[in-house]
Amino acid sequence: MSNMQRNFCSLVVEPYQPDFVIGIGKITLGETSRNNLQGNQKQQEKETLLQAACALLNSGGGLIRMEMKEEIQHPGEMGLDLEKALRELIQTLDLQTFFETRQHLKYFYIFVKSWSSGSLHGSPMARICSLSPSLYRRSGTSKWPMDSRAAFDFLKDKKEKAKHGLLNEGSSSNKIPRLAHQTISEPNSAFHVFQRDWLEFNETLPFPESQTIEFKQFSTRHIQEYVKSIIPEYISAFANTGGGYLFIGVDDRTKKVLGCSKDKVDPVSLNIVVQKEMSKLPIFHFCSSNAPISYSHKVINVLKMGELYGYVFVLKVEPFCCVVFSSAPNSWMVEEKKGIYPLTTEEWVRRMMDDDPDLPEAFESQLHLSESPPCCRPVYSRKGLEHKSDLQQHFFPVEPEHLRHAPEALWKELCKDHEGLEELIHQQLSPSSWGILIVSRSWAVDLNLQARQGVICDVLLIVHNNPPILFTVLREQETGGQDYCTHTAFTLKQKLVNMGGYTGRLCVLAKVLYLSPRSNAEPVEGSDSLINYPLSYNLADHQQMEALLQALVIVLLSFQCFLGDQLGSKVLNLLTAKQYEILSKNLHKSRELFIHGLPGSGKTVMAMKIMEKIRNVFHCESNKVLYICENQPLRDSISERKICQAVTRKTFMNYDFEEIEHIIIDEAQNFRSENGQWYLKAKNITQRKKDCPGILWIFLDYFQTSHLTDSGLPPFSAQYPREELNRVVRNADPIALYLQRTMQNIRENPPYNIPYESLQMLPEVEWVRGVSGSLKIEFLDLEAMVSYVTTKCKDFLKNGYSPKDIVVLFNTTDEMEKYQDKFLKEMRKRNTSQTNDAFINARHMFDSIRRFSGLERNIVFGISPWAATPAIYHSLLLCLASRANQHLYILNFLDRNPFIQDEIEVI
Repeated sequence: MSNMQRNFCSLVVEPYQPDFVIGIGKITLGETSRNNLQGNQKQQEKETLLQAACALLNSGGGLIRMEMKEEIQHPGEMGLDLEKALRELIQTLDLQTFFETRQHLKYFYIFVKSWSSGSLHGSPMARICSLSPSLYRRSGTSKWPMDSRAAFDFLKDKKEKAKHGLLNEGSSSNKIPRLAHQTISEPNSAFHVFQRDWLEFNETLPFPESQTIEFKQFSTRHIQEYVKSIIPEYISAFANTGGGYLFIGVDDRTKKVLGCSKDKVDPVSLNIVVQKEMSKLPIFHFCSSNAPISYSHKVINVLKMGELYGYVFVLKVEPFCCVVFSSAPNSWMVEEKKGIYPLTTEEWVRRMMDDDPDLPEAFESQLHLSESPPCCRPVYSRKGLEHKSDLQQHFFPVEPEHLRHAPEALWKELCKDHEGLEELIHQQLSPSSWGILIVSRSWAVDLNLQARQGVICDVLLIVHNNPPILFTVLREQETGGQDYCTHTAFTLKQKLVNMGGYTGRLCVLAKVLYLSPRSNAEPVEGSDSLINYPLSYNLADHQQMEALLQALVIVLLSFQCFLGDQLGSKVLNLLTAKQYEILSKNLHKSRELFIHGLPGSGKTVMAMKIMEKIRNVFHCESNKVLYICENQPLRDSISERKICQAVTRKTFMNYDFEEIEHIIIDEAQNFRSENGQWYLKAKNITQRKKDCPGILWIFLDYFQTSHLTDSGLPPFSAQYPREELNRVVRNADPIALYLQRTMQNIRENPPYNIPYESLQMLPEVEWVRGVSGSLKIEFLDLEAMVSYVTTKCKDFLKNGYSPKDIVVLFNTTDEMEKYQDKFLKEMRKRNTSQTNDAFINARHMFDSIRRFSGLERNIVFGISPWAATPAIYHSLLLCLASRANQHLYILNFLDRNPFIQDEIEVI
């Protein structure tokens, strides 16, 4: 077992703390004591400390706890070697940038702040912290180990070259590239020597050490172990810097061939060792070649007076297109469930290179990766919506010298229902406290954890000159209350840093309170190990408090959006204020709810979020929650998230679903009663438990009704309680204007199956403006239409769009099946190297307008969206147009559409 593995086994994540606390066992501290340590023990203790520090820096911060082997002569003194190692880890002389220390009883603590990207003292910082990148380059006649900053620059350069096709993706030629300071004969001379079968003992080689040539002598003992130990670093160095030769058995000063005596080395065994070590070297490709390291090696006989004396070993390494490591990078993380673990090479490179994706113009950044802790994901919102600072002011305003309660209505309701609550909370405050008390029925549920029975409320206290404190209020003392509060505080702290992007020093203290006067404060398990945080963890001013509250906004209002599916990476969006207010409802009091939302108002996103909340509030598994929609693509999209069972209406009507307790219905305006009364069935299922009925929330938009039959919905007057989403956040300006006019046409000429009252929300519509885009309406024959779509798709793909950004929608599934092959044939005929794969797999780009309800794309082509019945023509157009975020093309057959004049007037 290696030293690193032994040290790793001694790291323990300790329980009963609202923060990561890594115990590293007994450590010798103090300069005098450490100077008396033996070398191996000293190195092992240092490596153990560094692994714990690296894991915490990369995972949101926390504490390192070490038990002192003996009393320190000067309290607070670690030892110069440990301080130097920590400075090298963070690559700055100022330890207090990331570390603070405190001695408490027999323990010594290091408080670790989260690593964050950006710059430190004007120098750019790597995305994550590493003990060693395990990357080498040649510098003159030496191999040079890269530190984290150099490794980041090296990887960034390789990634950029791969992006622009500047990397040589094939195997290298035999000829080593010449460098300006070398003579022409040096590489050729080395190559000629490499081709020889024997060398003379004490022969002087005709070239010196250089950037492409390294001379080494054999170790006097353990020859195979010596070769095994040096090969990885030299392979990495040569492969990453133009290639080169490693000669083992040549004196580096005299260039004389010395070799190794034949009775001390076995050429066959040596070759096996080399091949084994080469096979273990990690590589990473930015290019598409996946080529292995190209190398060759040779054992050359050394003759002395015509007799075999020994051997010289030569390794020839070709320049590598991408990145070669000497071993997996030495970087660590810690997670609640996984504990402490080393990063793999692939994960390390991904995190090092993690960058903000190129997003459509419709979005603006709320949280940049370049300014965030390592675990953060980029956060964006639609242009025109509130910034995180606006949302913070709306939900969690702070004002110097004032103490606020938020949300005010919930605080008053809880104080009314629970006598003594207000007094109990305010007993925890000093008379001069100012800031904000944020109350929740369950902060656990807000953080996507399961609720705990018996909790009256959780209160987060954020006040000036104190660390944040989470209070859990129980009626009476009960077992496990402190564990619940501690775990909730731990999760909140982690999310504020690793999701919200807070970069200051942070802890969230946990405390349980009881309303019953008979209850005493519950003792905390392991409380003897708790320690006060340094004063630097207090919120020092108004600016720090607002920065923390803006991180809290991201934690509470963020969701993983469909945009990430198109980008191929996880990105977060923020809910609007109205969406968050609806989702914050008390589910015990809002078991049935109708949510009327206009096109692009975020109904499907809310449906997903409420299902997550249902699971946590009612402690139920995903098989207890049912999502019902009308079309299969939307069903499949929800199923992939594994938060519920997802079915279409027809499937719902064919089975009993005896295990289901809660039902969410989406796009309900397009449901039909042809297979039975789905609403009554859903209501009966959710009311099976009379004493504790389930949740039934129904999302709909009457404007998008695409049929004239009975929907099966209850009368509009019976759709109560009801909420409305009238803020349209999805579409670019030209498309939004088209939607407004189309909705006005529907309102003026509504289909007879749409309740007139449901269309009265139109005057209250809020349109988010400021996003450019395009809208084109063309009248073409079939051949011209096929050519038009193909040409546009090629242009979009060449300009960086993905096939996942594009959809071609037909009026019906029958029309899609009739015409899509003509489009596919033309696309494949016109493919180029940039679009070939996209067009070959383009069948997923086609669907019908009705089947695509509830989904969205940046680019939408609508093919002849005419309806046989004039009454639903504009509703069908609305369904089509509302799917498009940026670019919308409506293509009509000249001889097919009886409503062309209406369409021209809309434009």
